[in-house]
Amino acid sequence: MAGCAARAPPGSEARLSLATFLLGASVLALPLLTRAGLQGRTGLALYVAGLNALLLLLYRPPRYQIAIRACFLGFVFGCGMLLSFSQSSWNHFGWYMCSLSLFHYSEYLVTAVNNPKSLSLDSFLLNHSLEYTVAALSSWIEFTLENIFWPELKQITWLSAMGLLMVVFGECLRKAAMFTAGSNFNHVVQNEKSETHTLVTSGVYAWFRHPSYVGWFYWSIGTQVHEPPAMFQVRTK
Repeated sequence: MAGCAARAPPGSEARLSLATFLLGASVLALPLLTRAGLQGRTGLALYVAGLNALLLLLYRPPRYQIAIRACFLGFVFGCGMLLSFSQSSWNHFGWYMCSLSLFHYSEYLVTAVNNPKSLSLDSFLLNHSLEYTVAALSSWIEFTLENIFWPELKQITWLSAMGLLMVVFGECLRKAAMFTAGSNFNHVVQNEKSETHTLVTSGVYAWFRHPSYVGWFYWSIGTQVHEPPAMFQVRTK
């Protein structure tokens, strides 16, 4: 897939992913359909089916693989926005959905713009690692169980807002590191120095030895502070 991406016109993957991410995020218009008389679940099912049919018509592999992933992340982002502004106990989970989807999409977009030679479908980091997947699934199950049995404990806004600030700081720091490093940044750890590698000491690298890791650290912690565990919330009451 990386080879296919390399043969594409410069910037085409970035434009394709951005267009399809925004297409997926158009789920934000779903409430308009429900007001028009369409039931929520029916409208959502028709929306998802229509999106996939449209992508199949517009794109062929390998562009379809890029489009479907970016569109999916945009869809998750849009659903997260809808939850964030809802009056339910799930609104803070909506913040988390926005943070997670935007992180994965922006990893691909920045790589497409900044270092297209290393671009591949893996740049979305959706297949990050087994440990990452298990940790994410565990946090989703934890939040769901706590929200079912103790919904009133998932509404400590000041704590979730603190987590959101950590996410924003970590995300900005990581992306600043990627832009500053340029072609020296790669999602795959490099064991040998290539001829094109240069030591970066400017920008955020003047303040942090590994700013992308520092940003990732604060982003990761912040996503969990979004949904503090019930034990912590009981102690704070």
